Amino acid sequence: MPKNNTPVLPPTGNLWRTDQLIDLGFGSRSIKSLLDSSSLVRLRYGCYLRASVWDAQSARVRSRQLIYAHAHGTRTTSTGAFVYSHTSAARLHRLYLWNVDDAIHVLQHVRPSSERHGKDVRCHTRPFSDYDVTVVGGLRTTSLERTAADCAMMLNYRQALIVMDHSLRRGADRFLLQAMADSLDGQRGVRTFRRVLETADARSESPGETLTRELILRLKMRLPEPQVEVLSRAGKHRLDFAWKEEKVALEFDGKAKYFDFQPTNEVLFQERLREKALTEEGWLFVRVEWKDLFNEAQFKNRVLHALAGRPRKF
Repeated sequence: MPKNNTPVLPPTGNLWRTDQLIDLGFGSRSIKSLLDSSSLVRLRYGCYLRASVWDAQSARVRSRQLIYAHAHGTRTTSTGAFVYSHTSAARLHRLYLWNVDDAIHVLQHVRPSSERHGKDVRCHTRPFSDYDVTVVGGLRTTSLERTAADCAMMLNYRQALIVMDHSLRRGADRFLLQAMADSLDGQRGVRTFRRVLETADARSESPGETLTRELILRLKMRLPEPQVEVLSRAGKHRLDFAWKEEKVALEFDGKAKYFDFQPTNEVLFQERLREKALTEEGWLFVRVEWKDLFNEAQFKNRVLHALAGRPRKF
């Protein structure tokens, strides 16, 4: 409740609609003052979040927060007329996304005529059944398989491949996905969907690993084996990629960017001990960062140079 003309948010609760703030005693001037003082953040029209909560959230969590703000602002329930879909569903399923905007995607049986959607909402109407719907975090959302399919038909190939890899890793049914792809002749985006499904690999553990594999394929280089387990004096290790005959390991070093934590000094120290032990066993390491994936000629030269100096062992 505002005190001494200085608005103060209540100690409990973090997400409010305008009508809820009014019920708590905050008028339009108080709400503006809270926004101006950075105590409150407007997430979308008519929906606000405590600023300290927003400031503490990672980019991935903020993207999900915007979906919950939409649900809260529109009073969405688990029995609502629409379901969250496409990249919004991917975020609710906590699938990896890369270079995707924060637009809210919803799926409805018919395109609304009188219902008002905000400018940040994209409405889709491709047919769906109850089998395509699940509940995630209290919100009606497309199933893991339907989400992967919708994303594959909307996004570009590399973005879609990241989603598909992670969906399969999370347990999506490849046979069901293939049946979906086979049933969509002539639909916009189905070629990308089918291509992604052909090349997807559930063994990929991060967007960077997916893009590394995609780049090796696109450059028509010999594919390494992913997630290779090897032994050294320091114990058992798992390599992101390896050409086992040449004992060349390809490690992607940008994983922390897509996780909600950063590597500690201890983690980095153990990583270097592991590499030292494997080097003593004859392994050669090629380390790749995000920037390397966008310098294709240099990437190819580094890998080919490493392989050329290592005779294959049969």
